[in-house]
Amino acid sequence: MPARPAVDVVLPFKGTDADLERVAERIAALVTQPGDTLTIADNRPGAADAKRGPVRIIGAGERQTSYHARNRAASGASAPWLLFLDADVHPPTDLLDRYFHSTPPSEVGILAGAVIDEPPGRTAHVTAAERYGFLKSSMSQEVTLAHDGWAFAQTANAAVRRAAFERVGGFEDGVRSGGDADLCFRIRAAGWTLERREHAAVVHRNRATIARMLAQRARHGAGSAWLARRWPGALPRRRWAGLAWWATRRAAQGLVAAARGDRDAALLGLLDGPAVWAFELGRLIPNRPRPRLRHAQRR
Repeated sequence: MPARPAVDVVLPFKGTDADLERVAERIAALVTQPGDTLTIADNRPGAADAKRGPVRIIGAGERQTSYHARNRAASGASAPWLLFLDADVHPPTDLLDRYFHSTPPSEVGILAGAVIDEPPGRTAHVTAAERYGFLKSSMSQEVTLAHDGWAFAQTANAAVRRAAFERVGGFEDGVRSGGDADLCFRIRAAGWTLERREHAAVVHRNRATIARMLAQRARHGAGSAWLARRWPGALPRRRWAGLAWWATRRAAQGLVAAARGDRDAALLGLLDGPAVWAFELGRLIPNRPRPRLRHAQRR
């Protein structure tokens, strides 16, 4: 196998201190070679720079978006490839070698690794939301790569050629969602192509509650509306009348499945409607982060 290029691994983070320790430990397990870097961009307000073994942690709390955090981390390194991961994915230790088992052609600007939803048997107790996410393959790259003419790689697991990343100016860092698709569209418009790397797979942990799952869908909907305005023809909205009829039928099918004891079919039928409605109604939500509230000065 030819020597692979150096890679800067970039991961945005926002959570508890305990979560940060777990994520850093997970990323530190990646097999690296000279020239590789591992960086977590801590997107919490007031986050400070730190080190956890081979992992560099940089404070990136000036703007509360994951895309700002990714840009900050990417700007502090210089390898020819950037590997973007999310904090809720579990990569195999040899992920970097899997990405570059063969040298990407010079015209390839994006490598789309696979994202596999966590199998239900991996945890002692599986919630309805986690089971639903697995059944729907909600984070699969196959979903986003299937958009005719508008395929994109999710930055939960995607490698980007630094030259392409810098040529287009990196991520639009003022949005909450849709920045990965927008980056891919701009890179492809600049002349680079996207190539799949299915064997470079990570495992994604789905949201544990239905409320959090629906909130995630709404945020994705906000990103889709922003993308549709920025890139006419991309991710068009559904007609609400047809969606209402479809959601009603799916709910009825779910009730029938529940009556006959088919738990998975019931789950899909009863949650498909709310999930799609959350996405479509999310289009009405601003895609910009809420401004941080400043404490009023005491008189």
